[in-house]
Amino acid sequence: MEIIDIIKALGDENRLRILNILYNSEFLCVCDIEEVLKLTQSNTSRHLNKLKMLNFINSEKKAQWVYYSINREILKRYSFIEEILKNLKEEVFINDVENLKIYLKNKTSC
Repeated sequence: MEIIDIIKALGDENRLRILNILYNSEFLCVCDIEEVLKLTQSNTSRHLNKLKMLNFINSEKKAQWVYYSINREILKRYSFIEEILKNLKEEVFINDVENLKIYLKNKTSC
């Protein structure tokens, strides 16, 4: 992965929002991400595909659901990515993490 590809990926607000909530959780499926971020399924899937292609995230299929997690090896290799995720102080990112906590507390199933 080239640094330019990393910067381009991080330059998109929705991809950064997805990485932010994955950084603050274990595994999330597409429907979880859609609900927390209030994004459409097609938009969410498009961004997840881009992040997966760049190895930012891992995926694991369980039955008909695909669960996503942040690729911790990428965070080790490119420590500045984790620094960015740790220091997201803008309101939208803080709200996303709060919405994630509420969602996970109340979640029944997909």
